[in-house]
Amino acid sequence: MDASEQIQSFQEFLETNYKVELLSTISKGLAFLVIDFSDLLRYNPELAELVIERPDEGIRGCEIAAEHFDLPEKLKNFRIRFTNLPESQKVLIRNIRSTHIGSFITVDGIVRQKSDVRPQVTAAKFECPSCGNIISVLQLDSKFKEPTRCGCGRKGKFRLVHKELVDAQGIVLEESPEDLEGGEQPKRMNILLKADLVSPISEKRTNPGSRILINGVIKEVPIISRTGSQSTRFDLLIEANYVEPVEEEFSTLEISEEELETIKEISRDPKLIDRLVSSIAPSIYGHTKIKEALLLQLASGVRKTRSDGVVTRGDLHVLLIGDPGSGKSQLLKRMDVVAPKSRYVSGKGASGAGLTAAVVKDEFLSGWSLEAGALVLANRGICMIDELDKMSTEDQSAMHEALEQQTITISKANIQATLRSETTVLAAANPKFGRFDPYGMIAEQIDLPPTLINRFDLIFPIRDLPDKDKDESMASFILRLHQKPDSIGAEIDTRTLRKYLAYARQLKPRLSDIALGELKDYYVKMRGSGSTEGDIKAIPISARQLEALVRLAEASAKIRLSGTVSREDAKRAIDLLQTCLAAVGVDPETGRIDIDRISTGVSASERSKIVGIKEIINEMERMLGKTIPVADVVQAALDRGMSEEAVEESIEKLKRSGDIFEPRKGFIQKI
Repeated sequence: MDASEQIQSFQEFLETNYKVELLSTISKGLAFLVIDFSDLLRYNPELAELVIERPDEGIRGCEIAAEHFDLPEKLKNFRIRFTNLPESQKVLIRNIRSTHIGSFITVDGIVRQKSDVRPQVTAAKFECPSCGNIISVLQLDSKFKEPTRCGCGRKGKFRLVHKELVDAQGIVLEESPEDLEGGEQPKRMNILLKADLVSPISEKRTNPGSRILINGVIKEVPIISRTGSQSTRFDLLIEANYVEPVEEEFSTLEISEEELETIKEISRDPKLIDRLVSSIAPSIYGHTKIKEALLLQLASGVRKTRSDGVVTRGDLHVLLIGDPGSGKSQLLKRMDVVAPKSRYVSGKGASGAGLTAAVVKDEFLSGWSLEAGALVLANRGICMIDELDKMSTEDQSAMHEALEQQTITISKANIQATLRSETTVLAAANPKFGRFDPYGMIAEQIDLPPTLINRFDLIFPIRDLPDKDKDESMASFILRLHQKPDSIGAEIDTRTLRKYLAYARQLKPRLSDIALGELKDYYVKMRGSGSTEGDIKAIPISARQLEALVRLAEASAKIRLSGTVSREDAKRAIDLLQTCLAAVGVDPETGRIDIDRISTGVSASERSKIVGIKEIINEMERMLGKTIPVADVVQAALDRGMSEEAVEESIEKLKRSGDIFEPRKGFIQKI
């Protein structure tokens, strides 16, 4: 089939199958048309084979055929994009070899790096100074080509009259973790995007962290050695023909009319919350409250930007701290499946740069470029961090800004950037000694910095205590699951659940006056219930918890697909927060809730003892001079009604904080 026949056939194909689409595309002012490859295959297998085997020739022929349909002047350089290539053309990045050069293939992966959009020359016109002849040169390689000679015999020194530019951008695509077998390092490939693939709308699809599918042609790129000569080695590059997103954010997940009907039908169920909670993680026994919290976390609260520029986050952060084998990691893995956009990282294998962002040397376009870390890649999604307690302190501190301000600021190698990380964090950790001490205080066994703990809205301790009835039902549940792996199915399948949550997440419910009153009453009542130790009053709940209550109530309204937060939403939020506070924030000495146990690590009763000891030391210093015997301090404290154990503990804390020191055994002195 020669070229003119090909163009004729393509023209007939467009006339019969795509005339309506072509006209609507032109009317919108778009300079490209997306063709389903299966339509071409059904119409003419020979043409389809040409597009696969010799894509440059086939796609160009189709574009020329499209230009025969009286296109307006501004839509010259009309592009044809092919989607839905056959399965045989799907190649993993690691399996691309020299035999694939020049063929039309499909690859998918995660965008790791992205360059700026810059113009590239596609064709140039030169004028011969001797005879005035105009010579056109197509610029297909990476090097700029000039004509070598003119018809009049002149060689070299031609004047550049006109050049056609097209926008181009380079991205680095990395294999998806799912495609890897054990121990393999993900391979990368450079992709070149041109024309409408870098328009502002399609550029959002190729942001670092998004999963995309690329149909394109593999080209070889000559490597120029340091001496300026061409190397025998070549680099590979895919010139993209079509880009489509694979893993969308919650907001861009497409929901059809029928699915929307199903979603609305589910939301009318009187036992809606129970059904959704049981579908969140059906293969994990118990933990109903935690599953409810995770459901609300996936829906998340409403992000608010006020007129003065202050942003209040809407994402709920949840921390699970539990004994080994209590199903924490399983819950995290399941959330990874349910959430439309998610990242999973594990403590020891995550560094501060891997979580936030790193500045790397960009070899593709030279210079430095930013490489996004897990919290940025999961923007508008959810990030699971397992083994949080195994991370080093520096790496934990990298998360502070991401958790509260929801941005990540980088100032390295002359790059000053603020990246958005509107990410929900679900973290899991083990207690200080690997397992909870049943007789100790839970808050004392959480070995994480108080500033980090304070940023989590809900903290769930999972204790594995022997209980005959519970153990029996749990054992039969687990063993039945092993006997028949598919015996326990979710009431709502994962795909529908994802769509339901994606739809719910787009709502922006407002607080009703009744819900507002309910939350306010609870907050004021809790603030007033604190115990008083000397002059120091325990703070049972702070404003941060109040904000958490609002977020939880909004998430509950979203789950019901409601535009207003009702009283029952407020009660559900209060119930969840109360569960967490009762488990983690109770001061054993007073038996009341004290938020300082979580947020600062020192309860009000401890603080009042330390203040008392400081007073005694100050009095003694006035009476006895600088060096004070410890025995005298203990005796004075006992007279005030403190226990000896508490006194020694307080002195030890003051020593550790650097307020006092021990010049010689049995004596203390203020610094």
